[in-house]
Amino acid sequence: MNEILAYVKPGLEQVNSFINAALRSDIELLDSTNRSLREHPGKMMRPILALLVADAAGAATPPPEDTYRYAAATELLHNATLLHDDVVDGATERRGMPTVASLLGGSAAVLIGDYWLQKCLRLILGARRETDRVLRLFAQTLGHLTEGELLQMQKAQSADTTQADYLRIIYGKTASLFESTSLSAAISVGAAEEVIRAMGDYAVQLGIAFQIKDDIFDYSDASEALGKPVGIDLLEQKITQPLLCALEQVPAAEQQRIRGLVARIVDDPSLVAEVTAFVKEHDGVSLAVAEMEKHVDMAISYLHVLPESKENGYLERLARFVGQREK
Repeated sequence: MNEILAYVKPGLEQVNSFINAALRSDIELLDSTNRSLREHPGKMMRPILALLVADAAGAATPPPEDTYRYAAATELLHNATLLHDDVVDGATERRGMPTVASLLGGSAAVLIGDYWLQKCLRLILGARRETDRVLRLFAQTLGHLTEGELLQMQKAQSADTTQADYLRIIYGKTASLFESTSLSAAISVGAAEEVIRAMGDYAVQLGIAFQIKDDIFDYSDASEALGKPVGIDLLEQKITQPLLCALEQVPAAEQQRIRGLVARIVDDPSLVAEVTAFVKEHDGVSLAVAEMEKHVDMAISYLHVLPESKENGYLERLARFVGQREK
């Protein structure tokens, strides 16, 4: 990733300039909170994806201003949803730092998230190329994000998440924003429709792999590197890929018993240890890794529509990195 980060550094500086300018406010509480959040920006995976797609799919060098606007908008939308998610989940820590909700309360976190969302829309509206199309993309993504979270909440209560449910949830929660990031980047450079569609398909598979990897972390000590305790997904009754893979290895009666444990975890958090042990005993993590790698390979398969280039190679390496990252 170091080579990729060095390549996109000038573009990321442009993206960060748009984000920082968009978030300025004369309300001190809002401005200081935004500055604090910007000091811990996370991996910036979506803007990196946008910049690589724009360079690989377009002939413009450097990319037009719209590319940076749309890339900045994806990061604003992503962080707006995180601010809201922390309220929904009751999270006290994000990226190793206290959440806004824990410091200022849920109401402030929701309002600041709304502010970031509004700035996302303003950035899109200030663009020149196919603004209406990109705005519809982001509106659709916001719907997918909401539906994914609500379906996950519903399934947490019933503990009956299937593989199809899980894929729908992680498409909504994660892959849909990867998709709109990639699509808007390709649109910003005037790419051909075949290329735009392929970049969207690449990003969906990349996003699915990214979320499966995150869910694998919840069953390992590496979870601490993400700023969240081990087993937090199970405490929230989320049935994710490692558990789904383990469940496939046992008879229906045992599946039902384990699902029953997940349903009771809220009342008895000590059950997390038993479910985690079940996943490890039945190779749930290694099977989930294999499932994730299928999506990495599928993502890479969509890159064939692009001409051979350094940027195309970087997109393949980005997909490999998603599967190999340690945090």
